[in-house]
Amino acid sequence: MDISTLIGWVMAMGLIVWGIGFEKLGNFWDMQSLAIVVGGAIAALIASYPFRILKEVPKHILILFRGGKYNIPKLVDQMVDLAMLARQSGLLALEEKAEEIKDPFFKQSVLKIVDANDPDKVREMLEKELDDMAARHDEAAGIYEKGSAYAPAFGMIGTLVGLINMLKGMNLGDGGGASNLGQDMSVALITTFYGSAFANIFFQPIAKKLRIRQAEEELYCATIVEGVMAIQAGENPKFLREHLLSCMKKSQQKKLLLKAEKAGGGAAGGGEG
Repeated sequence: MDISTLIGWVMAMGLIVWGIGFEKLGNFWDMQSLAIVVGGAIAALIASYPFRILKEVPKHILILFRGGKYNIPKLVDQMVDLAMLARQSGLLALEEKAEEIKDPFFKQSVLKIVDANDPDKVREMLEKELDDMAARHDEAAGIYEKGSAYAPAFGMIGTLVGLINMLKGMNLGDGGGASNLGQDMSVALITTFYGSAFANIFFQPIAKKLRIRQAEEELYCATIVEGVMAIQAGENPKFLREHLLSCMKKSQQKKLLLKAEKAGGGAAGGGEG
């Protein structure tokens, strides 16, 4: 579980509250301003996106806290095992092994090469799936990127509302307008505060984290595509490992290569005994 987003939210809110001062928090609470900013931003998002995208919002929040789902080193090990099996028993032997794979994209990718499809056609189909996946991810992150633009915009709308009411009140001949001067001015300023706060504490971090999750999944799926295409081409498992490791961090590469060397040395020693 990845709780970095939650930690960031708590820290941001805590620091803002500390900066304001507990005794002055009441000065920053205004339901009218909150309605303009939050209600306006949500209404604008509803007007901007179809419900097929908006209904996925709860899933997006769960994705923020999901961690460690895409384990590239483990995937590379699986790919090497599949490559060894394919070289020993042929591609058809992978069909039974594919049934044990839980990830749908990984499973379908293996089954496509088992069916002895043309390699160029297989790559084209898999890359088309990657493009469709990227489009879905762009739609998801786009909601919050739009929200980060809408919130400050509605903050400015609230500011204009407060200023207009304040100036109108100043033109009244009786004392009623003057008595509402402070309230109107507070609406004008607090809406700008709310707009900036919601954009930078919530909308932008959610969009950024979804982009990071998108990059993780795309790297994972791209590794699958390269791996199954190499397996179909009959590439040597050792070269396959090195090829797939090339897209990983240097530290991960060294760790995985060292693990492979130890496993190879142990197997060789067992054979000699």
